[in-house]
Amino acid sequence: MKTEETQWSKEELKTYILLLCAKADNLESEAEIELIKTKTTAEIFEKMFLEFKSDEEDESLEKIQDVLERHQYSELELCELKNEIQQIFAADRKIQMAESNLGRILDNIIY
Repeated sequence: MKTEETQWSKEELKTYILLLCAKADNLESEAEIELIKTKTTAEIFEKMFLEFKSDEEDESLEKIQDVLERHQYSELELCELKNEIQQIFAADRKIQMAESNLGRILDNIIY
């Protein structure tokens, strides 16, 4: 799946990861989507949302891993990303088991 569409910027990658987090419990709440929109531009959100909608979870995780490998992240950037992931999980005021599981998977990919 190493195609041109996985050549994202760090901002695009973050938006894609946050969209995956919002859908972890199979329902993107309005609160989660609104929170993601505050963390990026409208253009990036729309671009990543359109791509995200057509991907399966396994494909999404593969894309995330591929793009993460191409970028150099500082410890601070990784901590900020982890914090934003947790904010999305908590946005609908409940953290489902599926969200916890995805959180562990993303921890393994990111760190």
